[in-house]
Formats: sequence, structure tokens, C-alpha cells
Amino acid sequence: MKVTVIGGGGVRSMFLAKSIAQKAEALHITELVFVDNDPEKLRIYGGMAAHVARRLDPGLTFRLTTDGEDAVRDADYIITTIRVGGDKMRVGDERIALDRGVLGQETTGAAGFSFAMRSVPALAEYCELARQLARSTVKVFNFTNPAGVVSQALRDMGYDFTYGICDAPGGMLREFAALYGADYSRISGECYGLNHLSFFCSIKLDGREIMPELLAREDARTETDLRYFEQDLLSHMGCVPNEYLYYFYYQEKAVENIIMAGETRGEVIESIDRQMTAELSAMDIERDFDGCLKCFEKWYGKRDSSYMANETGARRTRPWHFDLTSPDAGGYAGVALRFIELTQQEEAGDMILCVPGGDALPGLEPDDVIEISCSISSGQVVPHIIQSPDPRAMELIRRVKSYERLASKAIVERDRQAAVDCLMLHPLVNSYSLAKELSETYIAHNADFIGGWH
Repeated sequence: MKVTVIGGGGVRSMFLAKSIAQKAEALHITELVFVDNDPEKLRIYGGMAAHVARRLDPGLTFRLTTDGEDAVRDADYIITTIRVGGDKMRVGDERIALDRGVLGQETTGAAGFSFAMRSVPALAEYCELARQLARSTVKVFNFTNPAGVVSQALRDMGYDFTYGICDAPGGMLREFAALYGADYSRISGECYGLNHLSFFCSIKLDGREIMPELLAREDARTETDLRYFEQDLLSHMGCVPNEYLYYFYYQEKAVENIIMAGETRGEVIESIDRQMTAELSAMDIERDFDGCLKCFEKWYGKRDSSYMANETGARRTRPWHFDLTSPDAGGYAGVALRFIELTQQEEAGDMILCVPGGDALPGLEPDDVIEISCSISSGQVVPHIIQSPDPRAMELIRRVKSYERLASKAIVERDRQAAVDCLMLHPLVNSYSLAKELSETYIAHNADFIGGWH
């Protein structure tokens, strides 16, 4: 079995390599290919990923390439994690919004639309290559942000072999398991909503509902990503919100905090990645991998501890460490591997995916891509029907889904009016005049990547 990672020169490549190499033998993965159009980053981060894969599974064939056709040919599964335009374009995306008093967060905020304008055309090219060159049964797992808009657009374009994946819901469940001193296998959750806008309506440990006590635990707000929410909000909602809902429930605080911090998340990441890449470029990966790993840990630790820190004022305090031999931490590669695992076993299992919801959520269209708990059996994906979703949650979900539908239309059809409409409906913009100005500015900002719009 061949697995391809598109965007294999990203800074998180080692995480992917570790996850896949640890499970390659059990899942019958024999070939792993990392492809990237940035040769230097592929040499550095892809090279470190190759070193990790060789240490964990010497029998796994691992290749690096800049040739997309070579990477996709005969692939059984493809994971996409690309950043078209690099960190520099992200900085522009976020600043353009923030300069107009609008949240510029790259997935949830208005900047997500700009990012999607670049992501969708590039991913569509890879999906077309997959349709022509990969196995007829190929599955593409998209982790490229903003996963909600991107997943909707790819499905709207007819690429029904694509699935959106995100490590945020699973990551939160892992935090809750650790809070209870329990193995991850003992905890489960029922999730519904959209990517970066989802809710857990049930969380069980060993089959016992723990949601009320979890929401009341003070240490849950210090040891997990519930730290971004005040206790009264958690009690009021009575459910576990995705951490990105902070931007909706504390919109004015998020904007004020970013302005006071003096730099956006994109600017933090750009600075860290630039310095880390410069330092690693002068090191010898093959002869001094341990030294390279120490350098990587220093800089990536800064990334991890600064996650949502400027926006919320809350900072992760647990030291970050990359342990080559520890069990897979279940990042986005873990989500893709879980799907592969469930397609190979006889019994059905559950996981959280971004897929067309059918009749799972009331008030949405059957082909609306949502983030939801699904049952997987023999490659078939069946979203769980949510019987009584919170009406407050559903009102926000429907509004943002309307934005995502129109964002998909704008990007797929290169439609300026749809661009205005989608941002006008976005709850964090909610203004025709701002939407018109933002859409025109973003079209100009992305001119080198998207061609002409009408």
C-alpha cells in the first residue's frame, strides 16, 4: 500500500512520519512518499521525517520528491497539508482583516477566505492528478486549512473521494483522558458542527457520561483547551466547545488582545519558522540528527506554547517534547490512519470527519460538509444523526455554513459577488461595506495565485 503526503516539507512532517511509520506494518503500508514544491524545506523537514521513518520502520520504503505526478501515481491514500504562498501570505491575510477591525484568524476569521482562495485551486490540481494517476479506490484526506471551506469546495467540484480531517476534536479528547489518568481508548465523544466550530454533546469514560462533572472541574480549565472559556460560559452552554469557538464567543476580546499584543498569530509563526529553518539549514541532518532534533524542539516548543496565547491571554504551560518512540499522539496523520484501520477491520468503528452530513443535522442541506462523529465500516462513512442539537449551536452552525457554501461558490466560479455575499454573512464580518472592501482587497492580494475573477 502506498501513502502520499502532499506538503511533506512542512514543519510538522516528522509528526506524520512518526505516526505512519509506527503503524505501517500493522496497516500494510509499504511505501511512503513526501512531496513538496519547496526543495529546501523538503530537504530539511522531509529529511528529518525520513530519518524518523527509517528509525521506526527500516523496512518501509520512504521517498522524497518534488514531482507531483510521481508522488500521486498508484497511491492508495493521500494526505494534503499545504500552505500556498507560505507564511508571508498568511501574514497579509490576517493583517488585511485586522487593519479593518475584523478578526484576521486564518481559518475562523475573514483571513480564512483568503487562504481558501489559494488552497482550493492548488488542491483541485492534486485531486485531478489523483483521479488520473492514483488507485481507483484512492481516498484523499485534506488537512489544509480552512478545512471547512476547502472540503466543501472540493466536494462541490466533484471530488467525492476527499475527506476533511482535523486533530482538534481528537486532541481535546486526549486531554480529557489524561485529566482522568485514563488511556485514550477508554474515552469517547459525540461531536457535531463544522470544522473549527464543533460541539461535543456527550463525552463518556468507560461508557459513563462525564460531561457535567468535566465542565465543573477547575483543573479542566487549566490542563486542557477549555482554558479559553470562562466557567460561566461552559456551565451556560452545557457542552464542550471546540477551542476555535473562542473567536465567536469572545470576538471583541480576541481582536483587542491581538492589537494589544502587537503581532498576529501569522507573524509569530512566520518569525519562528524563519529562524528555525535558517538554523536547521546550516546543520547536517544525517550526521547530527539528534542536534537537529534539539534545535527543532526549541523552536517548535515556542510555537506550541504561543498557540492562541496572544488572542486569549492564556498560554499552554506543559513543556513540548518530541519523543521518537512514544505511542502516536494522534495528530492529523492519526485521523487518516484511523480511517485506514477501520476500513481494514471487520467491525465498525467511530471517528470524527468532515463529510457531507446527509440528514444528520436539521436545517442543513444533505451535501453540506460538516464535522461530525461517523461510523466507518468497510470504507463506508455514515454520519451519526444528532437527535437534539443545541438550538444556539445550530443557529451559529447554519450561519457559518451559509458563509462556507458561498465561499465555495465564489472560489470555484471565481465570482466576485459571491465573495462579497459570503463575507457579508460571516458572523465575524457581518457588514456589506466591510465585505465588499475585504473581498476586493483579498482578490488583489491573491492575484498571483488565482487568476482573474468576474
